[in-house]
Amino acid sequence: MDEAERIASQCIAALSGITDADREELASRIVGARTVFVFGVGRSGLIAQSFAVRLVQLGLKVYFIGDMTTPLISSEDLVILVSNSGDTMSVVKTAEIARRIGTRVISVTSSKDNDLAQTSDTTIIVKSDHASDAPLGTIFEDATMLFFDSMTPALMKLLGATEEDMRNRHAIWV
Repeated sequence: MDEAERIASQCIAALSGITDADREELASRIVGARTVFVFGVGRSGLIAQSFAVRLVQLGLKVYFIGDMTTPLISSEDLVILVSNSGDTMSVVKTAEIARRIGTRVISVTSSKDNDLAQTSDTTIIVKSDHASDAPLGTIFEDATMLFFDSMTPALMKLLGATEEDMRNRHAIWV
């Protein structure tokens, strides 16, 4: 087995604990939100940003928390937070602020036993094996990207969006 296959199989294992109920709740909350806000730090943040782009292509109103043009959140919105450790201070503080306002918070993290999970309304666990040959949070990050991408067909169906609709919202600057 080559390294890519080994990483792919570890990602599949990391996603094995995510239930249909987890997927359905995430999809339902995304579609029902006035605005979706996403946030993460480092590589987890890049994965969150990638998901935000996909949601924009689906026609949703989406912001990445921390961008200069990000508006204030309200209780009608949804906040999706991504953190492998679940203890990244800025991500946990974002969850605390959102909850204080009454905003629904869904986190994607590696354990229910961290500060982010304890602060979120719903926690989706991507259980990566830290004994992996892949360094740092590679398995969590890659598996989370796969999870978010696997949500696209269900969201397309709920929104009545086609690939052509998404293509028409794809950023093309030149």
